[in-house]
Amino acid sequence: MELAFTEEQFQEAWKELDERALPEGWELFTETMGIQIYRLYDQKTGLYEYKIYGGLADCPAELCADVYMDLDYRKQWDQYVKALQEDRNGEDKVIYWEVKYPFPLSNRDYVYIRERRDLDVTGRKIFVILAQSISVPHCPEKSGIVRVNGYKQSLAIESDGSNGCKVFMYYFDNPGGMIPSWLINWAAKSGVPNFLKDMQKACKGYATKDSSK
Repeated sequence: MELAFTEEQFQEAWKELDERALPEGWELFTETMGIQIYRLYDQKTGLYEYKIYGGLADCPAELCADVYMDLDYRKQWDQYVKALQEDRNGEDKVIYWEVKYPFPLSNRDYVYIRERRDLDVTGRKIFVILAQSISVPHCPEKSGIVRVNGYKQSLAIESDGSNGCKVFMYYFDNPGGMIPSWLINWAAKSGVPNFLKDMQKACKGYATKDSSK
């Protein structure tokens, strides 16, 4: 299995930190706590793609990237994680992730690959993480859990010149099943900023954890 990410995708992600790529069709969905969320309607699926721009104070860029990549630590701070583990599929690492959904909805799960690159862009250190869903025989669908397909995510992180970081995130998935539109809107409008707030807290906890070693 070949890695699915191209050099161009990494370049596109970090460039969003400098100049937002929001061609016609993208609309400002919500703005809160210094975070702006844009969305684009996808005709094929009837769902939205999202782009998030913002920053995390008191969260250095490399630390933020480390926290995001640390699956074991995420199980401690992300209350929606039901299961999260990494398996090898040949040379590549495949991640299995089950997300808790509120009753009466079924939990969702993801099978995906990801790659992190630490880029040097004319002296700027930028961390880019790409992820996308994949189908592999050793992670079949489970009864009672809805498999999410079409998951794609890009994340670019750079220092804000102080002790925090600038963040760009692109996100799309198809949660499947009969989820009311109000819940999908709530997840984007409330869930994303809350996730970034949790990330901020996790960064502080991670720094404390490392310094106590």
